[in-house]
Amino acid sequence: MKTYKLSFIAVALLAVLACPFAMLAQNGETSAYSMFGYGSLSDFSSSTQRSMGGVGYAMNNGRQINVKNPASYAHCDSLTFLFDFGLDFTGMKMNENGTSGKSFGGGLDYVTMQFPLSKKVGGSIGLLPYSSVGYSFGSTSDDNTLGDSRSGSGGINMLYVGLSYMPFKNFSIGANVSYNFGTITHDTYATSSGSVSTQALYERVLEIRDWGIQFGVQYTIDLNERNSLTLGAVYIPEKSFHGTALGRQYDVQNDVTTAIDTVSNVSMKDRFSSPSTYGGGLAWNFDKRLTVAADFTYQNWGSADYYNLENFESMKFDDRWKVAVGASFTPNTRGNYLQRMTYRIGGHFNHDYIMVLDNNVKDYGVSVGFGLPTPSNKTIINIGFEYKHRVAYPTSLITENYFNITVGVNFNEMWFWKNKIK
Repeated sequence: MKTYKLSFIAVALLAVLACPFAMLAQNGETSAYSMFGYGSLSDFSSSTQRSMGGVGYAMNNGRQINVKNPASYAHCDSLTFLFDFGLDFTGMKMNENGTSGKSFGGGLDYVTMQFPLSKKVGGSIGLLPYSSVGYSFGSTSDDNTLGDSRSGSGGINMLYVGLSYMPFKNFSIGANVSYNFGTITHDTYATSSGSVSTQALYERVLEIRDWGIQFGVQYTIDLNERNSLTLGAVYIPEKSFHGTALGRQYDVQNDVTTAIDTVSNVSMKDRFSSPSTYGGGLAWNFDKRLTVAADFTYQNWGSADYYNLENFESMKFDDRWKVAVGASFTPNTRGNYLQRMTYRIGGHFNHDYIMVLDNNVKDYGVSVGFGLPTPSNKTIINIGFEYKHRVAYPTSLITENYFNITVGVNFNEMWFWKNKIK
């Protein structure tokens, strides 16, 4: 008789239980630039990949879940179940015309799982952030009679199911199908301090309930017994967002908020959209101990739709592109503890889709990280440190400097081992 340590029902149950906690990820953003568009975009990177600059299109070592390219799932060992979750902690210092400030954020970033379905088929499920919004700032007139303050929160989450198939050795294809959901709220308070102080609240809300799909392919070339080269590519088609866009106006007196009017209430379909995404990567692997990888991502946000709600400012986007490079090295998988640790380094440059007063926004960063094996060597604790600089150009506007700490826990268990009872 044969028994399994884990059933697919248990896998699905874990995913459902993880969903409410993973939704906390959208509260981690602390950037004034996230007030534009859909906020700061995520690239679906795990804590391991963020320590390597965010690379992943050509990675498929079978011991790390790689949502950046669903073609990687088929490389999972036929007896192995992977469970990975990540935490993110961010400190940010901003500077605008000599005025500086600090803010902090963080929370649970993602929850993902990967498991074999057959010898050539692998699957994955999980919850990731698609975008994140979080900011708060204000200003007053010289005579302190007029003022405005702005704040925003929320984001878009992505609950996905993915499959990958390896039709022949070293070649795999895959796809993720996702349910995208979330609410993004932007509040603007206008204050007048005369003989009677009055305050008006203008609120823009995007309520997104949508679906998406991502395709991926990978091919590995064995150069010799110890060296291999993997090529990877992904494609996400352009599509219209589904959901509702609302514009509301309120009157605020003595901390009592009274609704005045709903100035806009429109369907997002054919008014708001996400662009096509094209990604390609290359990874060189040596002796299963050293990996050097590079990625390029392009999104044609310049042609995406973003409807101008009545009484709210219009948005203008630019095409986004990103370059990332990274490396990881494990000295000796059977050596002492320091030799069994994995050491990672990486960097990226991102030309963002956000435009502010005809100024582009860009960011660049460097990262380092460590994979800390537990005594069983099956569970790895991944710790990463990242510095990122974000600024607009040609006019710098607001300069932001980030220091991120990421912590990921990757469980690698042989839960599908078959026990034989004679």
